[in-house]
Amino acid sequence: MQARPANGKTNDIAFDATLRAAAPHQPARAAQRQHVAFAIMRHDLQRKVRVRKAANLVLFLVDASWSMAVAERMTATKGAIMSLLTDAYQRRDRVGLVVFQKSSATLVLPPTNSVQLAQRALADIPVGGKTPLSAGLHLAHKVILREKNLHPDVTPLLIVLTDGAGNVSMTSLAPREEARRTAQRFKDAHLRSVVINMEHVAFDQGLARELALNLGAPCLTLQELKAESLYATVRRELDAAQ
Repeated sequence: MQARPANGKTNDIAFDATLRAAAPHQPARAAQRQHVAFAIMRHDLQRKVRVRKAANLVLFLVDASWSMAVAERMTATKGAIMSLLTDAYQRRDRVGLVVFQKSSATLVLPPTNSVQLAQRALADIPVGGKTPLSAGLHLAHKVILREKNLHPDVTPLLIVLTDGAGNVSMTSLAPREEARRTAQRFKDAHLRSVVINMEHVAFDQGLARELALNLGAPCLTLQELKAESLYATVRRELDAAQ
């Protein structure tokens, strides 16, 4: 707990800091100490400085294109979102969800701390189609910057669940190059992220690891995700940032 001079305000006094402030002056306060064991003057008083814990924003970016792992991906994400929101009442944390599939990305769940809103938003998420990875990254970046403008003290964390195999572009660039450049924005802005590689080992071409490198993020495998829940992984990343 930090403290500062009370300046006449006598509520929320920090007693240990007040004692430390008064201690060097005890020899000069011999007259007062004839009546008390320890002499404290009004200007010694220190007030507590309550350091507010920064709010977290956990934004999930989920590949909802068709693949063998899409159901597993969605189940893990929904479970993690609900778990985070269940204990968010003790914090000021909020959770959001962006999905990308077919030719675009959608903000399915705008950042919220409402369990009810999340339950409704997560009830029916469309899946299938191609993989517009760069569109998902672009929208996630936009959402995070907007949240930081609205709430300057927020600590954002992006969780990307994908195999990294984007095959749709927003521009004339090749999908892989466009995704690389879009991911680089997160790294350049020092925005924290984690990539969960949802590709099975037998088919893994290293694209999720490449995405993680461009984001400046760690890359966890599907096997590691199964070993401990997605919720536990996110919680560990949030605790590490405190």
